[in-house]
Amino acid sequence: MLTKLKVQNFAVIANAEINFKQGLNVFTGETGAGKSIIIEALNFVLGSRADAGLIKEGTEKMEVEACFSSDILPENIKKAYAVSNKEFCIRRQYDTNGRGKAYFNNNPITISALTNACEELADFHGQHDHQKLLNSAVHLNMLDNYAKLDTQVLQMSKLYKEARIIKDKINAVKLSNEEKQNMLDLFSFQLKAIEEANLKEGEDAQLDEILPKLKHAEKLKTRTYSAYKQIYSGDNSAVALVGRAVEDLKLVADLDDNLDKTTKEAQSALTQIEAIGTSLSEYASTVNLDAGKLDEVISRQDKISKLKQKYGPEIKDVLQKQKDLKSKIDNLQNADAQEKFLKQDLEKLEKEMLKLAKELHDKRMISATKLSTQIEEQIKPLGFNQIKFVVSVEMEEDINSITKTGLDNVEFLFSSNPGQSVRPLKNIASGGEMSRVMLGIKTVVSDGSKLMIFDEIDAGIGGGTGKLVGQKLAKTANGKQVLCVTHLAQVAVFADGHFKVEKQAKNNETFVNIVLLDEEQRAKEIARMLSGQDKKGSISYQHAEKLLSEV
Repeated sequence: MLTKLKVQNFAVIANAEINFKQGLNVFTGETGAGKSIIIEALNFVLGSRADAGLIKEGTEKMEVEACFSSDILPENIKKAYAVSNKEFCIRRQYDTNGRGKAYFNNNPITISALTNACEELADFHGQHDHQKLLNSAVHLNMLDNYAKLDTQVLQMSKLYKEARIIKDKINAVKLSNEEKQNMLDLFSFQLKAIEEANLKEGEDAQLDEILPKLKHAEKLKTRTYSAYKQIYSGDNSAVALVGRAVEDLKLVADLDDNLDKTTKEAQSALTQIEAIGTSLSEYASTVNLDAGKLDEVISRQDKISKLKQKYGPEIKDVLQKQKDLKSKIDNLQNADAQEKFLKQDLEKLEKEMLKLAKELHDKRMISATKLSTQIEEQIKPLGFNQIKFVVSVEMEEDINSITKTGLDNVEFLFSSNPGQSVRPLKNIASGGEMSRVMLGIKTVVSDGSKLMIFDEIDAGIGGGTGKLVGQKLAKTANGKQVLCVTHLAQVAVFADGHFKVEKQAKNNETFVNIVLLDEEQRAKEIARMLSGQDKKGSISYQHAEKLLSEV
């Protein structure tokens, strides 16, 4: 179960801590008091999309922490996150700069990992979620979840994608002779230009290094040769001068030990100077004064640059384009043979898809009968005299009608009046009926989730029907935990934990106060919900006490 929710700077909630009860927890209060914000905060901490607009005005960061008893976690999640205690906590932060952090038992976790870990923790039903029942795609998904067909549906989706790829390839090779020839001419022209260039990776960098040397060849040769002469040529060259100095030192080095080190250093300097002279001589000999070589390098550099502009940005991209062009030319030249093989592959794939679609249909038909019966049983006590609920499954015959879910069309059909045939929900159900139908469906298809959240499930219903909905929620909360935002006293009286949400203004700021009510406070709040009058001893208060005593 959800044991605690701590909310800081979330919308109008500055700081709140809610300790939940096992069973049915209800939130009541005036319209706009902030009841639904509590549900939004819980949704946020479990991984829903963050919105900086929800950060309380005047603050930099919002934070929500939710603590659960660990028995709510699937075993694979317990193992993955090493949950061994009786309770675990999830914490999430989000700031005005759009930066967010999340923690699972104080260990950092990515938002995607958080969403996956919390996927089965709670089943949310928002104020407008009953509208989803008008979408037949949702009906199909609900049936498949109920029937546990995830693996088969995933396989069908995979086969469908493979078939789409093959169909695209078939369409690609279905070209007229003129179109085919035009494409061949274009690809061949592009390929020839790349092949003639005979590119090598890294060649452009080498040319960039060579070019300055060729452009300034004369200056480089003149200056390096001049430096060489200064070192080696004539009696006053560096080598001659240092050489004589070394000879002089050698003659007196044995007379004073202190000169021995200096003599060796002078000899080392002479060796280095001679090595520099040799290097300069070798470098000067490599400098190319041929103007034709310069033109050749500039021309090569220009050719490479143009190819990179067309197919780059790097030589490796141009070489990849060369491979792609060869492949395209080969495909065009062998298009007829390719089409034949592709059609054979498609035919084989479609047979496999058709077989799987029929298997899915058979399993859906069996599950649809069971689901229809169970939902009908759940809806009947919610103020309907005679109803019919049917999960209709119809299979298309044409393989061309297949989708990623198979060949089935699934529709929820409903009739709330005796003698009236079942019709699609979108054609027959009122808002109040839709809310009750959704409650019945959720009761059946949410068995995997031990925490259910309803935000105004009682929308569009009143008095007597509200009591039936309250009874259903209380029954659903037997063995589960249910959170419910409600405006109906007839629902609130069934709460195991009744929280009042009040909005208060102080120092030009708005705050939300959330209080767990005791028995006397509950009677007062129920009275307010009945007539707006909550004075002890009033008719509304007496009525509230009577409602509470009947639960």
